[in-house]
Amino acid sequence: MKQHISVKKTITAYRDGQFQDAEDDIVSEVPLTIFVNKEEFATMVCSPQHYKEMVVGFLASEGVILFINEISSLEIDEDKGFAYVALNKKLTKNPSFYSKRVINSCCGKSRQFYFQNDAVISKTSMSTASLTAGQCIHLMKQMQQNSQVFKKTGGVHNAAICTPDHIIVDRADIGRHNALDKLYGYCLLQNIAIKDKILVFSGRLSSEVLTKASKIGVGLVLSKSAPTDLAIKLAEDLNITAVGFIRGSSFNVYSHNFRIKKNEKGEMSNEFMQY
Repeated sequence: MKQHISVKKTITAYRDGQFQDAEDDIVSEVPLTIFVNKEEFATMVCSPQHYKEMVVGFLASEGVILFINEISSLEIDEDKGFAYVALNKKLTKNPSFYSKRVINSCCGKSRQFYFQNDAVISKTSMSTASLTAGQCIHLMKQMQQNSQVFKKTGGVHNAAICTPDHIIVDRADIGRHNALDKLYGYCLLQNIAIKDKILVFSGRLSSEVLTKASKIGVGLVLSKSAPTDLAIKLAEDLNITAVGFIRGSSFNVYSHNFRIKKNEKGEMSNEFMQY
């Protein structure tokens, strides 16, 4: 039975000093347990949409697969909440690899990762993509306009993979990592080259989000929210341009501003009105 990403519930609402019955849209939350080569691997709590993309993106971001053809079969049992993945190779699962916090050093710079597999899989961006200021504003507005589930429930994170001019795919989920994994999985399944694309995200730019962006392979991350200091350090070290607080006609560039185009006077382009 297909599950819906949101459900209607009767609630008691307090409005203008009065209690009243009302109907509200509530975001759905379900568990999905992933089995890899018949072994239980992980349980994810997620929104009930785009399971296949999420599983593929999750396995890639965890370093379980490097290429989509390493998966020989993938079956989703939505009713039971199970995903069955068969790989055409052995699964090497060392619990400490996924749970041990490390500090890894590269090229004389200190990269602080929470988990060992993050240090191994994260990639320094070689992206040559760039954006004008107006394109930054436009992509954020377009993602927010597309976010029907958030408009109804207010309970999901939104993310999108974009070119400088338009959104290729957007996804929503109760979990920020799930939303990013769904994008990654979509691109792998559709064989979409990612390094020249842009990641647009609705939530805070934490170190975990920057790490996930690095694993996906993008060089530009746009957010409507604030970054953390560790996220900025990682962005600087991983050659990722992090842009935050994209609201109205303003934003802040926190790292590698060379990817945000400037005009001949050295000022950032300002063509918001064309959008």
